[in-house]
Amino acid sequence: MSNQHRQNPDLISPPQLVETPAALRRLVPLLMQEPRVAVDTESNSLYAYHERVCLIQFTIPAGDYLVDPLALEDLSLLAPFFASTEIEKVIHAADYDLIVLQRDYHFTCGRLFDTMWAARVLGWPQVGLGHILENYFDVHPDKKFQRYDWGRRPLEPQPTSYARMDTHYLLPLREIQTAELREKGRWEEAQEIFAYLRQHVARPTPPDPDATFWRIKGIHTLDAGEQRALYRLHLWREHTAERLDRPVVKVINNRRLLDLARVQPRNRQELRDAGMTSLQIRRFGEGILRALRAKSRPLPPPPAESKRPPEAVMSRYHSLRAWRKDMAYCRGVDTDVILPNATLWELSRHPPETLDDLLQVPGIGPWRQAHYGPDLLALLQSRSRPVIC
Repeated sequence: MSNQHRQNPDLISPPQLVETPAALRRLVPLLMQEPRVAVDTESNSLYAYHERVCLIQFTIPAGDYLVDPLALEDLSLLAPFFASTEIEKVIHAADYDLIVLQRDYHFTCGRLFDTMWAARVLGWPQVGLGHILENYFDVHPDKKFQRYDWGRRPLEPQPTSYARMDTHYLLPLREIQTAELREKGRWEEAQEIFAYLRQHVARPTPPDPDATFWRIKGIHTLDAGEQRALYRLHLWREHTAERLDRPVVKVINNRRLLDLARVQPRNRQELRDAGMTSLQIRRFGEGILRALRAKSRPLPPPPAESKRPPEAVMSRYHSLRAWRKDMAYCRGVDTDVILPNATLWELSRHPPETLDDLLQVPGIGPWRQAHYGPDLLALLQSRSRPVIC
């Protein structure tokens, strides 16, 4: 670790909270005039039924800013900033941040530098932000805030200090990684990965009680009557969790739900005999007993089993996976740095015939076409397996 990257966290100016429309209007022009801005988000998935973004952190050379979405009804002023192709958004492990920003605010990312993926492209042995901050900046984040309830208000000094550290060092980290990427000839490769990440943001599916029912571990150990009881209990738990705005497992966990479906208690004493605590019985006992007494309803259809692809597709996929594994070993990186699984499946199902065709495959840009294209075509056309290293 170079001394030039060390900075005493106690000497850093406090972050500026953005909690009013006026403060947001002052912040946006500051962000728009920068070539790059560090960004992060904090959500309350561990504490709410409907997760939402509870904090958005920004760092520019002028300082750290924490935008409070719970205090602001309208964040649309930030949309042009995120969509800008001129301003680079520097994010560590951007996948989930991009998902929640698109889900909650319909923000799209016009330009991205992902410091976690840069670390992976470089073959760094540890790519978590905590490890990187320790190794490069001698900063040791307090891990107790990794499971903090970011929906709590008012915002307290310790968690806000922790949150700002998620962006405070990303800009100098980006400079370290940029120099190393260019030195090792991996800059273009990283840029292709960044583009793929921002262009292929997964769409989160809204809660579907019928779909999650069949995912309860142990459901297939129940007989038909017990499964019907479990379904009634499952729907009660979903409705209760939504009403209380808390995760379903914080109402009652799956193991206890299975026990109740097997025993099907008829009164409070039998709930106690089934292992429920006095607090659980006081809060949820009547609801559980009503659910068990309710008229049975048909079970939702189980999810359809995915159809196995044709053998020719599977053969191409296994060949590509083996090639990718060898290539990753030679380069000293994880396999998905070479190509993502979705790209392997696309190549297997619709094998391109020419180098130009490869550029139509999501996940393959000019750098991957040039470096991997001949190998990929040889494998897909059943020619001899390429010699990698």
